[in-house]
Amino acid sequence: MRATKSSSDEELNQTPVVPPQTRRKGIGIRTWLVVSESGQSHLEDIEKHSIMRRTGLPARDLRVLDPILSYPSSIFGRERAIVINLEHIKAIITATEVFVLNSKDPAVAPFVQDLQNRVSNVAPKRATESSDNDMEVTANESQGLPAFHAHHGAVGTMMLPFEFRALEACLESACRCLDYETSTLEQEAYPALDELTSKISTLTLERARQIKSRLVAISGRVQKVRDELEHLLDDDNDMAEMYLTEKLVSQPLDPTSFRGELDIDSINSLDEREEETESEFCGETLSTIKPKIEELEMLLEAYFVQIDGTLHKLSTLREYVDDTEDYVNIMLDDKQNQLLQMGVMLTTANLVINAGIAVVGVFGMNIHISLFDGVPEQFWGTTFGTLSGVVVLYFIAVGWGKTKGLLA
Repeated sequence: MRATKSSSDEELNQTPVVPPQTRRKGIGIRTWLVVSESGQSHLEDIEKHSIMRRTGLPARDLRVLDPILSYPSSIFGRERAIVINLEHIKAIITATEVFVLNSKDPAVAPFVQDLQNRVSNVAPKRATESSDNDMEVTANESQGLPAFHAHHGAVGTMMLPFEFRALEACLESACRCLDYETSTLEQEAYPALDELTSKISTLTLERARQIKSRLVAISGRVQKVRDELEHLLDDDNDMAEMYLTEKLVSQPLDPTSFRGELDIDSINSLDEREEETESEFCGETLSTIKPKIEELEMLLEAYFVQIDGTLHKLSTLREYVDDTEDYVNIMLDDKQNQLLQMGVMLTTANLVINAGIAVVGVFGMNIHISLFDGVPEQFWGTTFGTLSGVVVLYFIAVGWGKTKGLLA
């Protein structure tokens, strides 16, 4: 009994214990490529609730990025993040990080490289600018100038914030991808359509059908991206929502935090003047917190013009396809008219031939007439006379049809 118990204990000790994290892997956990503001990137397995806490996004926004589900291209800003779903790019942009979902996709690799280059090229420059600004602030303080004005002048020359640089990388990658597909389709479409106009066959018609299907699909994708950019440009509140760095910097001040540091006379005077300056203070606070959307508006307008140019190329190609279809239909109608004319002419020939057959049938009856007792010249004269009458009747019928416009 003791030996049996010890062997069972050994089997229990040898049984591998699966960690809880391994058992739960695959349930709400996805691999994200995290690109930080400094340009460093790493792969990280993040749970759904964890990414919601880090980005402040609800679950419905994460469903837009689900690769299993099919959602159209969309860009929308939230309190702490910007959700990007453009073509092959599915990412979440915060004020300090970018979360890329399908980073292992070969089509996403150029976008990731471009994003890292943009951030890594700007991060050292911003660090140098901040050190220069600190030195300038110190020099101004030594000269008796207010530090706020020195820092405010430096901020005016700063480059785009991190979220806009990441957004620009997303827009550029999506527009480049759509423009490349459009150029490839143009290179294949124009020769195929020209060949179709010169030679109509099953092969050329099938190629034209495939080209038109691809044209419709690409046009829909480009139109959706254009509509999304146009929607953002038309709504200033949506653009203002995307200023994530501005939201972190422009935090509203709480008067109770510094009220205790004032003396009693200052507090009384502040209470007396509070009602008079409330509206003015609120207006100044709103004007200070409200971000300037000109930077983002110019950024979106640049890519709106680019995507609109791509859509114009597709529209031109669509018009060429429609013109080719009209030309092919005209050619087919002409062929059909020629076949109808041939049918009319054959029917007419059949009619006059039947008239000649009727004459032959009359002479073929078993009835004796005086013509049968004649010489052979009479037989040949009757035969050639019947044929001549058939031909004359045929030409008369064709001439009548042309006179009436029934035949060309």
